[in-house]
Amino acid sequence: MKLIIQIPCYNEEETLGVTLAALPRSIPGVDVVEWLVVDDGSSDRTAEVARARGVDHVVRFRTNRGLARAFMAGLDACIARGADIIVNTDADNQYNAADIPALIAPILRNEAEIVVGARPIDEVAHWSPLKKLLQKAGSWVVRVASKTSIPDAPSGFRAMSRDAALRLNVFGDYTYTLETIIQAGRKNMAITSVPVRTNPNLRPSRLIRNIPSYLQRSLFTIVRILMTYRPFRFFAFPGVFLFFVGTLPAIRFLFLYWQGRGSGNIQSLLFGVLFMGTGAALVVVSLLADLIGINRQLLEEIRWRLRQMQLNERTGAPEDETSRRGD
Repeated sequence: MKLIIQIPCYNEEETLGVTLAALPRSIPGVDVVEWLVVDDGSSDRTAEVARARGVDHVVRFRTNRGLARAFMAGLDACIARGADIIVNTDADNQYNAADIPALIAPILRNEAEIVVGARPIDEVAHWSPLKKLLQKAGSWVVRVASKTSIPDAPSGFRAMSRDAALRLNVFGDYTYTLETIIQAGRKNMAITSVPVRTNPNLRPSRLIRNIPSYLQRSLFTIVRILMTYRPFRFFAFPGVFLFFVGTLPAIRFLFLYWQGRGSGNIQSLLFGVLFMGTGAALVVVSLLADLIGINRQLLEEIRWRLRQMQLNERTGAPEDETSRRGD
């Protein structure tokens, strides 16, 4: 059983050493623990610090590609290096590394494929009340969208099995945290959370530079994910609503026309036709989007099977029962 702890980094020369110093090299139930750093186009000595501190694997980008792409590159690198379990943590030492055994415990017990560390949000001293409120609100939206019970969706402290990592696909550049949870829920993965501790703040958050920007980008991410994974409901429900709204003035016009007063109420007819046409168009779009969504699911299944086959070829391992069942 091999565990690889991955850390996406961007100009983390000052904090990476503190984070690495706290990481474990042995964990009960795990045979090998390795560290992997993804240097996302840093302009400082992040990669040099990683190597000097004994990091086993360093993946470097020539330019900054964003946290989500660095996260996915880390997963691919961990899988290629034979990881059975992957733990993702931040380079600013936000999360208490002593909680890694608790984080991977549900995976070792075969109770979960993905485990998200739930921070004690109310106890984080350097977070403002507004930020705490937004974190809770965002987590609630993700729970509704994903049909999961994860209390701290933006948490980057998480563990996943190799098969779960093979199944995940992140399309955005901003962050992976929300998208992967919604994906896991939509793909019926076994996902849970465990309480974890946090460390004192070493630097301001780079992901949340200001609350309005973070809120805007997070809402855009959620909307885009819903369009991708629940396209029929996303377009059909507004379409049916608009069509119903349009029938009301249309019926009013027909009633007045039957009474011989239709010539002065043509606006009702135009208003009704506009809304009914828009609603009908959205329903048609929902059907087309649903067909595209089915095709995307098939492509994701093919991609997962190809990645599984490539991994088995590299390791020489036979196809396991999970791969044959496809669940």
